[in-house]
Amino acid sequence: MKASRILAAACLLLAWQAGPAHADSGAVPSPQESAVLGNDISWPQCGGQLPAPPAFAVVGINGGRPTTANPCLAEQLAWADRSSEAAAGVKSAVYVNTATTGPVGSLWWPANNTVMGADIGNPYGMCDGTASPACAYVHGYAMAYIDAGSLAGAGVGASGRMWWLDVETGNSWLSDKPANTAELEGMTAYLQGAGVEVGIYSTGYQFAEIVGEVGPHSNLYTLKSWLAGAESTSTAADLCGAAPLTSGGVVALTQFTAGNLDYNFRCPVAQPAPPPPPALAPPAAPQPPPAPAKTRSIRYAEIPAAQIA
Repeated sequence: MKASRILAAACLLLAWQAGPAHADSGAVPSPQESAVLGNDISWPQCGGQLPAPPAFAVVGINGGRPTTANPCLAEQLAWADRSSEAAAGVKSAVYVNTATTGPVGSLWWPANNTVMGADIGNPYGMCDGTASPACAYVHGYAMAYIDAGSLAGAGVGASGRMWWLDVETGNSWLSDKPANTAELEGMTAYLQGAGVEVGIYSTGYQFAEIVGEVGPHSNLYTLKSWLAGAESTSTAADLCGAAPLTSGGVVALTQFTAGNLDYNFRCPVAQPAPPPPPALAPPAAPQPPPAPAKTRSIRYAEIPAAQIA
């Protein structure tokens, strides 16, 4: 995924080997720095020694592209579930590779709005087997379904985990940005329907090349952003101030690489403004005190009921 040098590296990425856990070389952060950082890992770390459980962790489900599997998924999830956040009851997050292939080669591409025998609602209309937004939406929905099945196959559930969609130029995309957007919307629709939170991992450059501007009508609009491209803890903190990938979202994580690992910095995400307090009902008009009873002695004062404690 290493997008820290995206302008130079985008043309060198292998088309099917994208992912947040593809690390570059560099100096390993000091223990003081890494104490407040998380790590993301996936198939590139299979067979290698993993670090001590970090503050938080993100694990890749795929093997570098959609429909492939991370062969170490169960082992890596077990490692991630020993992070500080997991020990406090917050399940480790996962990320999945994304792509819009279109109807090419031997790769599966939908011909209708059916996924695993069930018709799905499609905001783009009926899929007809072409490289259209309608079919891309169904394809994304199906890819997320498969990813959830991979997680279940590793012995863990999808619920309660943050899911990140890894959007990078290193995977296959159509030249039609609306179709690419629909792919991610289909994935998001399935995952949100399963009750999980979804976010997007990318860089501003790559996301603009693949998807472009996302409008408020899209289910991508308010998703959190995980930005790659930092080079150290300090620049990762600075990157929190960058624009989110979608205008309605916020930057929640930033990433840099050191040694053979990716490190992630959790941004202080702005909280939405609290709703205004309910308007107070206007005070009732004061009622005049009752007229003194003529039969009573003037030695007694009339006390209105509202003044009695």
